[in-house]
Amino acid sequence: MKKLVFCLAVLGSIFTGCSSDNGDDTPVKQPVTGEISSDITTNTTYAYGNYTLKGMIKVNDGVTLTFEAGSTITCDKSTGQNGLIILKGGKLIANGTADAPIVFTEKSKIGGSWAGIIMYGDAPIVNSATAAAPQTAVSEDGLGLTYGGSNAAHNGGSLKYVRVEYAGQVITSNSKENNGFSFYSVGTGTVLDHLVAYKGNDDGFEFYGGTVSLTNSISYGNSDDSFDWQDGWRGQDNTNWYAYQTGVANYGIEVESKSVDNAFWPKVTNITLKRATGTTTESQSEIQLDAIQFKKEGNGDYSNIVIDGYVSQTTPKAFDGGVIQILDKITYDHQVAAGKIKLNNVKITNSPITFISGVPASFTVTAASFIPGTNWTTSTTATGATLTSGAWATVDGVNLLSNLN
Repeated sequence: MKKLVFCLAVLGSIFTGCSSDNGDDTPVKQPVTGEISSDITTNTTYAYGNYTLKGMIKVNDGVTLTFEAGSTITCDKSTGQNGLIILKGGKLIANGTADAPIVFTEKSKIGGSWAGIIMYGDAPIVNSATAAAPQTAVSEDGLGLTYGGSNAAHNGGSLKYVRVEYAGQVITSNSKENNGFSFYSVGTGTVLDHLVAYKGNDDGFEFYGGTVSLTNSISYGNSDDSFDWQDGWRGQDNTNWYAYQTGVANYGIEVESKSVDNAFWPKVTNITLKRATGTTTESQSEIQLDAIQFKKEGNGDYSNIVIDGYVSQTTPKAFDGGVIQILDKITYDHQVAAGKIKLNNVKITNSPITFISGVPASFTVTAASFIPGTNWTTSTTATGATLTSGAWATVDGVNLLSNLN
């Protein structure tokens, strides 16, 4: 018997579907195509589709930009600098699913080819021990925008099952550089869940102050740090972070607080940091191949951690690598010995050196350095991050979670 087939077209979205004698009448949505080449000045929704992002596109204050699940947004570095910037007061709603993630990528598939997603808010930052709150700073993304404020509940939107590929553009270090995801003063009203930063040329995720938290996320193959923050970032509900470093990479996590001894700190549970055999640090004078580095008064509460593969290197320059590096004496005194760095239930494998002491050479970090002693505990049963595979964590047929366990 021949099946009867009916096609359905809906204005604004195109569907093809089959209604047959076997009862299969589920419509299949077809992607639309388009170009995004001007700032977003009114509330805008892009239907499921394939889009070209051209230029440093800004989402203005008071405006919401929405992408439907399954959409792919592609940049081309040959057209100039490209990036998506959500200004303070603007919102990005990009809620994909495990099977239909929203992917931001670049045509050449070369790390450092675009600026990634940059979000601004007005949540608190701390970058001075003497200045009165609320404090502010100027961004290091080349835009020269001011960030900071007193709105801890700032809401920059919702990002779920979003992948950023081949970003991390570095033009001038510390004054014009970007990451996969850059969060400037982003607040707790913002949702960051199931995000992937893939093969960028700088950090996977960087927080510049703020109060937002990141959950269920992957930093894979980024050539600087997998996770990084400064300016007194204090997210409290972070969990399930996975970093896989391969090729060229620096720290798994870099923790700093602009040399301000804060009474608060971020909290992260369920962390897995893995460094593939043969991975080397970028060619820099500072030793940057440890799992977690604390410097400039960086602190925090971290638990259920799996660390694997952090070894010393012989090329291109000989460096000792370890599990935990404390870079400077002030951080050692104010954060380690004063009880503001907590690392508990830490499982260490294939990483011969546990502690690395930085400069000056007047201090040596040991397990006994942590006060109280319960602030450093190891385990053979820690599980680290728990994440579920799917299209959101698959690139070119490769499952990014294949080395998680």
